Amino acid sequence: MLLRTPTWLRQGARALKRAGGVALDLLYPPSCLACRRAIAAHGGLCPACWSAMRFIERPFCERLGTPFEIDLAAGESGRTISPAALADPPVFHRARAVARFEEGPARQLVHRLKYGDRGELAAPMGLWMARAGEELLRDADLLIPIPLHWTRLARRRFNQAAALASAVSKASAVPVETELLNRIKPTPPQVGLTRRLRARNIQDAFDVPSARRIEAEGRKIVLVDDVMTSGATLNAAARILLRAGAKRVDALVFARVVTES
Repeated sequence: MLLRTPTWLRQGARALKRAGGVALDLLYPPSCLACRRAIAAHGGLCPACWSAMRFIERPFCERLGTPFEIDLAAGESGRTISPAALADPPVFHRARAVARFEEGPARQLVHRLKYGDRGELAAPMGLWMARAGEELLRDADLLIPIPLHWTRLARRRFNQAAALASAVSKASAVPVETELLNRIKPTPPQVGLTRRLRARNIQDAFDVPSARRIEAEGRKIVLVDDVMTSGATLNAAARILLRAGAKRVDALVFARVVTES
């Protein structure tokens, strides 16, 4: 026989949860994730930062996720593909991002998560990512965060991609796998490199252990990272997963560089 929780107990639990929320607000008043101005609730942006956030919405390239300045007519397949994607198709199938990296508060949020010991930012950022990547996550089998080489992870003690993947998983119910893809080569930072040098720098950096290749076979995988610039890192990771037998590899990031310098 199925036992139901008494009404008084459910009401009491809700009251305690509300009281805990009030206590948290008194101890740590809600503030904007970007500028730290006072706001009504935790985990959001103030009106000014929300207006400054350059969210990426359609029309955008269905392959690269880059926004178009004007609405272009879709091709025969009903999908709008940018000239860049046609000229140099990515290894991954599709990419989606929440916002432009080079404009608005997105850069602040990424840097605070990555370098500023602000791990609590992963939850709201991951929620935005789950919304931006809804069509990728709808039939995905696995989320795989872009791994750090163990030497860098030892210095940083934190992989922002793994934190974001965990938050996306909670919002989407797609499981996270952190051991299927390894970073086997310690690569220098990509910042400041040209597109060609980025691709060369990341070449042969990833590996799928032979004992775990069966876990990739036939799976629809979504790679997760904080920022996409040229796409070299995501391409390299997608290539290895496809060689291991993955059926499809997509990419989901919080922010992407739209205009490279």
